[in-house]
Amino acid sequence: MKALKKYVLDSYAILAYFQNESGAQVVEKMLLDAGNQSVKLFMSAVNLGETVYITQRKSGAKGKRSLLLALDMLPIYIEDVTKDLALRAADLKAKYAISYADCFTAALAISHGVPAITGDPEFKKIEHLVKIKWL
Repeated sequence: MKALKKYVLDSYAILAYFQNESGAQVVEKMLLDAGNQSVKLFMSAVNLGETVYITQRKSGAKGKRSLLLALDMLPIYIEDVTKDLALRAADLKAKYAISYADCFTAALAISHGVPAITGDPEFKKIEHLVKIKWL
């Protein structure tokens, strides 16, 4: 039996998908694969929040509601922030000049031993620590 591929989605990937930006087709394919249970996708609750606030700033409360309804239908496992995950993210933030939300994507990917999916150039600073599937 073939091992299930797993990935951690950064907010960059989700926003690219919903805004039909560069990389949207890659994310769409992964979501379809996750729906077919050939891939498992994770996202931290912090990155969910980041995706929501960015959408709300751009599209208001109506855009936020639409995003949340759509996200609820997608095959993405939202992982709550545990003490261990928060401490891993804090350690990354202390050592590297990247956003705190990106630290949660990286920490979750490291803890699962899987690649992060992003197009965010900040991840170049830590790609020696975490595998990246670039959009």
